[in-house]
Amino acid sequence: MGLFLNNQHYLQPILCFLIFLVFKGVLVSGATFTFLNKCDYTAWPGIYGKPELGTTGFQLTKGTSRTFQAPTGWSGRFWARTGCQFDDSGHGTCLTADCGSGEISCNGATASPPATLAEFTLGTGSLDFYDVSLVDGYNLPMLVTTSGGTGTCAVTGCSTDINKKCPSELKVANGGACNSACGAFGKAEYCCNGAFSNPDTCKPSVYSEMFKSACPKSYSYAYDDATSTFTCAGADYTITFCPSSTPSLKSATDSGSNDTKETGNSASGGGSEQSELASASWMAYMATASEASTRSGTSMVSLLLLVVVGFIFNVLVFR
Repeated sequence: MGLFLNNQHYLQPILCFLIFLVFKGVLVSGATFTFLNKCDYTAWPGIYGKPELGTTGFQLTKGTSRTFQAPTGWSGRFWARTGCQFDDSGHGTCLTADCGSGEISCNGATASPPATLAEFTLGTGSLDFYDVSLVDGYNLPMLVTTSGGTGTCAVTGCSTDINKKCPSELKVANGGACNSACGAFGKAEYCCNGAFSNPDTCKPSVYSEMFKSACPKSYSYAYDDATSTFTCAGADYTITFCPSSTPSLKSATDSGSNDTKETGNSASGGGSEQSELASASWMAYMATASEASTRSGTSMVSLLLLVVVGFIFNVLVFR
């Protein structure tokens, strides 16, 4: 005990440093977002949310991925722009889901409809909430998968190419995107505003039901909460663009699926959708299992640091 007391002036800075390490670990924890492009073309993901995750837009070539770390409490959305033309200085525009910045970075602007959106709100010691929304229309297939979390942690998204099924009155960008009924017609009953601004008056339309049939786990209109919002705690997330472009996913789809948990409004394509969702979940888990293990190890280190800090604190205070 005398050794600790005689060297108290050394212990105090050590205590401060250890506390810094512990709280630094807490502050940077949250979720890892991995973007994976399985489209047959380059995509330009956009990021809208606070705080900024290091960039608000970037290029993602075919078959590549990129990862970002988000803190607890982060809330925002992701999407992919397509048909972009940028010059050597990074200025240009995109055919679908353009954010209007005129640059590769979106600089705080969100996607121009129609766009497939992945939306997240990370909990602060509680559940994360996430969904894939087609409320603003659709421009490409997208799946959200989880790894390392606890709770329901369901796979969600839309692996169907809705552009091939899009009614002519909703088609935009030379068939490269499918507008929502609200975006196409601007009527209150489609947009869920005015006299239709509550779930009692705003009901599914023939157009939103078309989206829901193709993608039963995605938001199809503003009040489509019951089958479209999902929760998980302590997970990392993978956002995959064009998931069914990979041969393994196609094979899984062709072989069929006996999973009957998801019924709802799914039409004839529902079984294929479920098979692709399940396959994507497995692949994402394998790809990110090491990241989840690393996060678990980090938590153990933080716990050990807390024990050391508590011991030193007792020595200093109760001497």
